[in-house]
Amino acid sequence: MPKNKFQEVIFTIMMVLVMVYAMICYNIALATGGLTNAIFAAAFRELLFMAPLAFLLDFFLVSKIAFRKAYRIVNVKADNPFHLVLAISAVSVVCMCPLMSLAATLLFKHAGSEFLAVWIQTTALNFPMAFFWQFFFAGPLVRFLFGLFFRFS
Repeated sequence: MPKNKFQEVIFTIMMVLVMVYAMICYNIALATGGLTNAIFAAAFRELLFMAPLAFLLDFFLVSKIAFRKAYRIVNVKADNPFHLVLAISAVSVVCMCPLMSLAATLLFKHAGSEFLAVWIQTTALNFPMAFFWQFFFAGPLVRFLFGLFFRFS
């Protein structure tokens, strides 16, 4: 886990890239009726503006909320230290999913008068994917790569 501000920035960038790219691919696949090879390339266009938005939201707002809530959930003196990592991940998904779904609804869904319904549906469709992607792929991968990157520093 990050030990200083520089490492926090690097960790957040890595996590944002892995999470946002996957969620963009997922949403394009939902919109087009299935995953195709072309979606992987198309997702990079959206990543150019969704990733900076996600970074700003996560680094300046959500991470602070996630840490505060996680420390209330986990007893760091008595529980396994990894429980804190899991709690931070869970709270991050709970906060980021509706926020990024809101951005996607505003930017891509053309919801009009059905805005609230479309945002709720988008969040409901995104949440299970975001949760499981974070816990079983993005989180372990980013923590592993981050650990390799900062092992010698």
